[in-house]
Amino acid sequence: MTAEIVPLARGGDMPASAFLAQLVAVIRAEDGYGTWDDKADAELLADFIVTRQERRDMPIIGDPDPDLLWRVEKFYDAVGLAVERHSGVMATQMSKIHHEGFGRIVLIAGRLVVLSKHVRDLHRFGFESYAKLAEAGEAAVQDAVKTIAHFPEAAQA
Repeated sequence: MTAEIVPLARGGDMPASAFLAQLVAVIRAEDGYGTWDDKADAELLADFIVTRQERRDMPIIGDPDPDLLWRVEKFYDAVGLAVERHSGVMATQMSKIHHEGFGRIVLIAGRLVVLSKHVRDLHRFGFESYAKLAEAGEAAVQDAVKTIAHFPEAAQA
């Protein structure tokens, strides 16, 4: 009798994460007609998962498609909303992405830049698992909240 090995679903298990819940809420807010109502959260976040093999198969240089740019925007929108929930200060993302996939993303609270990220190879944007997605989002939120705590006057200006 041999034991059958059952592979984990692509992206692994969905961890309980306030950031993932916020990201799902941001995505669902875009669905004005209710077409995603029957989709599970993992299904909505599936496009954020890019395995090592998938990343290896991608070309070194590539142009990000509009769907990918939308996902990047929603990721940082969720970071901004989570920052607001933690700090009480509204934070908004702004991005300038070149059509070849490099640029800059900033999160601004009041007069304070609370997150600044240079991006390149944006066509490879994604995370190996839902846990890594949650970690990246929560780390960005915590960094931004610390910056707001360090410069509260600028953030509330």
